[in-house]
Amino acid sequence: MFENLTDRLEGVFKKLRGHGKLSEENIDEAMREVRTALLEADVNFKVAKDFVATVTEKAIGREVSKSLSPGQQIIKIVHEELVTLLGGDTEQIDLDGRQPVVIMMAGLQGSGKTTTSGKLAKLLKDKGRKPYLVPADIYRPAAIEQLQVLGSRLGVPVHPSTADVQPVDICRQAMNEAAAHNYDTVIIDTAGRLHVDETLMGELQQIQAAVPLSEILFVADSMTGQDAVTVADKFNTDLEITGIVLTKMEGDARGGAALSIKHITGKPIKFVGVGEGLDDLEVFHPERVASRILGMGDILSLIEKAEAVVDKKEADKLADKLRKNQFTLEDFLDQIQQIKKMGSLEQILDMVPGINKLRQLKDAPKPDEKELVKTEAIIRSMTRKERQNHQIINTSRRTRIAAGSGTTIGDVNRVLKSYSEMLKMMKKFRGKPGAITGVKRRKMPKGMKRR
Repeated sequence: MFENLTDRLEGVFKKLRGHGKLSEENIDEAMREVRTALLEADVNFKVAKDFVATVTEKAIGREVSKSLSPGQQIIKIVHEELVTLLGGDTEQIDLDGRQPVVIMMAGLQGSGKTTTSGKLAKLLKDKGRKPYLVPADIYRPAAIEQLQVLGSRLGVPVHPSTADVQPVDICRQAMNEAAAHNYDTVIIDTAGRLHVDETLMGELQQIQAAVPLSEILFVADSMTGQDAVTVADKFNTDLEITGIVLTKMEGDARGGAALSIKHITGKPIKFVGVGEGLDDLEVFHPERVASRILGMGDILSLIEKAEAVVDKKEADKLADKLRKNQFTLEDFLDQIQQIKKMGSLEQILDMVPGINKLRQLKDAPKPDEKELVKTEAIIRSMTRKERQNHQIINTSRRTRIAAGSGTTIGDVNRVLKSYSEMLKMMKKFRGKPGAITGVKRRKMPKGMKRR
């Protein structure tokens, strides 16, 4: 979502590289462009102004390091201040305090509270918690049913709320149920409105007074930009929220909400929604996001995603197959499944350092989810024997596979060619010191250059 801002900032830093040293003049020029870039990203005007003033003051007052260029000096300072702007340290829900931990989800209608409640239940269940979902929105049609469906999919119990019971009474009943069944985390999905009104706030304040809340998480649609910041500030004034969840961070939002909301409300972003799946809720790490904004990538998040979907024993089996030249199309299909579990190709690439520079190249490849789906369909249309031995796939078999996968023979040929080329590349690595086994490389294969 920060792609445009990243492009603009990289342009600013590129200009600074042409200067031999930092001066007030070139710092002021760079900061004017940074301020413009932030405003174009829909960052709050006061936030952008304060940010630029802080960076300017530090850049002018800091002793220039002999090991860093002018551009690198500014990048370092901007990175430090972006981390501060985004919240500084990573802040999560306190699960060690009073039990059960009671979390109230609040926000406007359409912000994604119900889906986020389900995602949060999934995330906490994966950590070994026993969550209990409580539908307290009695106004929106099918709101209660929606949470019940999510709970069923997740294997998480849902309170049997009905529309004829007041929200505050639903919450009291749910607390009794949680105590009776030893649920250690209660997640309350509250009603929203199209805009903030006294009725909505009054209802939330009633729940706040009746139930010992551990957290009040304000759920905001990041696509609404500065409106999300304004509404968050109002909710914080009336309820004293403890944290923020930004949804739809995978979309085309310019990033202004994420960069402004902590500065305006004083409350941290704790989670971000990065997709529609129930696994698509992530802990918000200010330092990692700052690095991604500056085109440095986010290797730690990429590693965490990989570790979450890769089974160690399966990885060892795969390494053994690669060593023995036994990597089949069936294994290829398994790897596609692993990639899909990590998120969209665009999200994965965003975490790779330097990817923004690659995107700027004229003939840079574009991630295409459709091609991944097509490849998966083609391999699934093969028989087990064909997946185990691609060399038996003759013209008639290719025709059948194309028809079965809804693709063309050309598509089937491309998949088989890509697979064959991958096998050839693996063969080059096989036998080399450190190849596949994880041992440190000593020499690169002929024709390849170390990056």
